[in-house]
Amino acid sequence: MPGKKSTLFIPLTMFLLLLPTPAWAMHIMEGFLPPVWAISWACISLPFFLLGLNKINRLVKEQPQMKLLLAMIGAFIFVLSALKLPSVTGSCSHPTGTGLGAILFGPLPVTVLGTIVLLFQALLLAHGGLTTLGANVFSMAIAGPLVAYGIFKALRRINSPLWLAVFLAATLGDLATYVVTALQLAIAFPDPTGGILASMQKFLTIFAVTQIPLAVSEGLLSVIAYNFIYTHNKNELEQLHIIS
Repeated sequence: MPGKKSTLFIPLTMFLLLLPTPAWAMHIMEGFLPPVWAISWACISLPFFLLGLNKINRLVKEQPQMKLLLAMIGAFIFVLSALKLPSVTGSCSHPTGTGLGAILFGPLPVTVLGTIVLLFQALLLAHGGLTTLGANVFSMAIAGPLVAYGIFKALRRINSPLWLAVFLAATLGDLATYVVTALQLAIAFPDPTGGILASMQKFLTIFAVTQIPLAVSEGLLSVIAYNFIYTHNKNELEQLHIIS
């Protein structure tokens, strides 16, 4: 009998350890936003996703050799965005990984990659966030990449060193994600006396403690990842007009 008990105990323990439990680890956690804001952000994000899907389809059709690089950027976004730190009630901080993708492919394809990553984390890693998916997509996969792309293009236009442009674009794109997250939370939960601005100031103050070092780390990691891509995928960078 003792042998039989131990035989059952081991697989049962492994099952319980591997059983996924909700982590509520998204920028804005599952069920945190009022329904009106959850639906509104989903509606705002949907056109960006559809445009991004169209752009990826055209890119893959015209340049099928880009599939591998797209997959690498998707994996980069997944790994960095899975490194989550609790920030304030209803949110968490983590690198996003979306800035590098925006630099290489533009902001719209990153909307699709970021949405897939968030869905994967919500459904398969039990991070939650299905009801707040639209809001999280807007902050991480739309706003952040748009800022990163704009900063990279502006710096390259004034002949900034490539490594500096990559670093600042990834760092500030990450910070922009959390500025938008703070705005989303402030709009949904305005301060009773100071309104949206006072609420946003509180969220930004708390986010800054964890997010600034994470954003700098993401900038450095993006430079390292870019150098790796430059070494192994130089032809693709030329075809994307990142280098000449």
